[in-house]
Amino acid sequence: MELRGIRYVLFTAFIWAGLLMPAKAEETYTLLPFDQLEGWQDDNHLEAFSVFLETCGDLKDPEWKAICALAKSRPMDQAASRTFFEMFFRPVLVEDGEPMLFTGYFEPELSGSRVRTGRFQFPVYSLPRDNSLRRLSRRQIEETDALAGLGLEICWVDDSVELFFLQIQGSGRVRLANGEVLRIGYAGANGHEYQSIGQELIRRGTYSRHQVSAGVIANWVRRNPVDGAELLRHNGSFVYFRELQHVPPHKGPLGAMNRSVTTMRTLAVDRRYTPLGAPVWIEKDGNDGLRRLMVAQDTGSAIKGAQRADIFYGSGDLAGRAAGQIRDGGRMVVLLPITLAFQKFPEGEL
Repeated sequence: MELRGIRYVLFTAFIWAGLLMPAKAEETYTLLPFDQLEGWQDDNHLEAFSVFLETCGDLKDPEWKAICALAKSRPMDQAASRTFFEMFFRPVLVEDGEPMLFTGYFEPELSGSRVRTGRFQFPVYSLPRDNSLRRLSRRQIEETDALAGLGLEICWVDDSVELFFLQIQGSGRVRLANGEVLRIGYAGANGHEYQSIGQELIRRGTYSRHQVSAGVIANWVRRNPVDGAELLRHNGSFVYFRELQHVPPHKGPLGAMNRSVTTMRTLAVDRRYTPLGAPVWIEKDGNDGLRRLMVAQDTGSAIKGAQRADIFYGSGDLAGRAAGQIRDGGRMVVLLPITLAFQKFPEGEL
C-alpha cells in the first residue's frame, strides 16, 4: 500500500483483496460535534498534531495550505493541539452503505545478502529499463530466470514466501548478516492484475472464507512447496523495488504521500472518500479497541470504501503479529477544514 500500499501478517489487508472489493456507492455525510467522538478528550492530540505536520505541507488545496501554514507558525502543547483541531476542523462521518472494517499492516523485515549464497537464493529485483522484460509475468520471471544476470539484483533473501509477501507489501527492510539494514521501496510493477491467492484457496475448497489469513496461507505454501509455488504464481503481478537510502532507520517506510508513515498514527484509506493528509478519528472495536486521532497518509489496493481503513502497526515480526490480528468494526470520522466540511452539505441541510 503505497507503503506503497499493501500489507499483511503477513499482510492481512491483501489476503482479502478480491473478497472485499465493493463498487463505489454514493456516499452520505453526517456532520458531528467533537463531543460525539468517543474518547476524543483522552487522546494525545500533540502526538497526532506532529504526524499531521509531516505531510500537511504537501497539500495543494488552498484551505489545507492555510491551515498547514497556521499549524507551522506557532509552538504547540497538548492543550493547544486539541484546540487547533477543534477550532479549524469539523468531524464528518462519510458512509457508503458498507460496514466499517479496520485491518492492520506493517513493514516486514527479511534476512538477506548483497551476494547470492547457498542460503540466500531468492533475488529482490530492481525495475528493468526494457519494457518487454518489465512486463513479464511472475511465472515467466521465476521459471525462465529472464532477469537473472542483468545486474538488477538489489539483494537476495532466504525465503520465497516472505519475498512474495514483501511484494504484496510494497516496501520493507532487509537485514544483512553484517547488521546493515537495507530499506527498499516500491519502484514499479509488471502491469499484471493482482490475483488473490486467499480467494484461490477458497475457490479450490482448501479453506473456507473464515479460515483464510496470511499466516494460514504462508504455512500451507511451506508445507506444500511444489503446489505452493504454483499457488504464488497464480498471482501474475510482480513488484520491483528500489533501495531507499534517504529514509533514516528510525523512520517508518514511505507511504502514498512519499513521506514516512508513523506507527499507530498513520492510516491507509480510500482516497475517493478520504483526502490524503486529513486527520481521521477512529473508533476501532474488538479486543484491542482504539480511540485515537490518526492521519490519512497511505492507500492500498485492498482498501476500498468510505468506512475502510488499514492501521500501520510498525516494523518487524511483533508488529506483523499484532497487525495480523486486526479485523474489527467501529467507525472512522474524517476531520475536514470548516469550509470544505460545509461544502459537503447542500444549502439549508445544516
